[in-house]
Parts: sequence; C-alpha cells; structure tokens
Amino acid sequence: MKKNKIVIGSRESKLAVLQSEMVRDYIKKQNPELEVEILTMKTTGDIILDRTLDKVGGKGLFVKELDKALMDGKSILSVHSLKDMPMEVQEELPLLAFSKREDPRDVLVLPEGVTELDKNKPLGCSSLRRTLQLKKIYPDMEVKSIRGNLQTRLRKLDEGQYSGLILAAAGLKRLGLKARINRYFTADEIIPAAGQGILAVQGRKGEDYGFLDGYCDADAWAAGSAERAFVKLLDGGCSSPVAAHAEVYGEEIYLRGLYYNEKDGSYVTGTLRGQRKDAEKLGRELAETLREKGENKE
Repeated sequence: MKKNKIVIGSRESKLAVLQSEMVRDYIKKQNPELEVEILTMKTTGDIILDRTLDKVGGKGLFVKELDKALMDGKSILSVHSLKDMPMEVQEELPLLAFSKREDPRDVLVLPEGVTELDKNKPLGCSSLRRTLQLKKIYPDMEVKSIRGNLQTRLRKLDEGQYSGLILAAAGLKRLGLKARINRYFTADEIIPAAGQGILAVQGRKGEDYGFLDGYCDADAWAAGSAERAFVKLLDGGCSSPVAAHAEVYGEEIYLRGLYYNEKDGSYVTGTLRGQRKDAEKLGRELAETLREKGENKE
C-alpha cells in the first residue's frame, strides 16, 4: 500500500458505503495530501438472507471478510455500524474511534402513500430484541422476520408483503429517507440495540492512525462502552435479544437495559445512573442486576 494512500474496508450495501464515505470525507478534509479509497466486499451476513442471524452465527458474519482484508493488509481500517460489531474484538484489530451518534431510536415505516397500519398484514422486523418489545406496543399484530439491506426491505414493504417495518432511524436519516418515518419509538418503548446510531472505526495494531485525530466523539465512546459492557457480560450477540442504551449528560450516564431469560422467554428491563468515567463498570453492574432479577422473579 502506498505511503500516502488509505484504503477503507466496507460492506457493499448502499448504507455501508455511505457510512464509509463519511469517514473518508473526514480524513480527506483533515489530511488533503492523502489519497483515500473505499474497498467494498460482500460479507457472509449479506449473502445468507433466508435465515435469521441467530440461526447462522450472529454478528460476526458482518465483519469476517472485513477483518480478513485488514489482517491481509488490503485495507488499513474498516467502518462498521457499531451495533453489528461482535462484543469480542480481536486484540490485533482494535476499535479506534466512534462517530458522533446519529438518532439511536427505532422507528415505524409504512408502505409508500399509506398512513395507517393494516392489522391484517405482519410487521417486518429482523431482530428478536425488537420483536419482544413490539408485543407490548402492538399485542394484536403478527411480527414476521425480514432480512436484506434497507432498499430490499423497503421494496418488500411497498410491494405489500408487510403492514410496516421496524427499522433504525439512523440508517434512514443517513440515506435521506427521513420522510419515510411514520413513528419514532422512545427508548422506553423500545430499548435500542447497543451501539445503534454510532459508526465504529476499526484498525490494525501497530499502525499510525494520526490521520483520524479528532474524529472520535467522547460522548459516543462513553455511551457505546457502557452499552457494549452490558451486552458482553450477558453474552448477547445477535442470537440473544439483550438491549442497552446509554445517554450522556455532562459527566453522568443514564443507562437502560433489557435482559432476556432464555428458559421461559420472559424479559426484564431496568435503568442505572452513574459517572461517565465508570461507563463499562455501569454496564456490567446493570447487567448483573437485571440478570439476577430476570432469573429470580416470582
């Protein structure tokens, strides 16, 4: 790789490329002398679309190929949605920076031109985390799995296969599709996935990443660290529907979490407030509290 050339590894979906371009534009603006290009690739998670993620190996499926490109020196960094990152990150491939957080909420999207939910058709939703929480909001509706990138899902919705989709606001807003949002769910109604709305930049140990100086958002790093510590302690990947969402207020963090009991399919939620400097400790503490509560409830 040329000395003044930066290669960013990215999934090839429209949203993934757009997110990589956001990081590329930052690097170029700060370092005009550098040549920055994006290397796109299909990941296993993009190829296997006929099964839910928990059936085929969880979050790692979206990073395997990007990790290999990093290890082989084909790229010097990868850009991921933090919510797609496995909780265990290889020591040789550290997380370098988190972007400023986009809107972390989940939203409802209706078919083009429709204003009311059709109760006779299913809601499309790709995660157990959302499915569990939706049962409280729409107890009388069927929730059906939907996979594929954002454009594929929206096409299926507009063709009439679903009454509505539950998606992340962040992706829709980044793609300029904010107008498609019919309803925002508060973090109390549906606790978002850990890391939702944050971009993660991953690199290779021992490289100089001075060109990224100033990119990392301190609030996002604190919130993301608390959320990931919560999920990691409960060992939640894509297969286990845990959820965690942190809000940062100055030196304080307010953390919400959801623990799912696989034995009986029940779940409990809870919150914890603490100091931002203790972000990871807070995540672990809330996880332990909720696990205990979830397993010992009467």
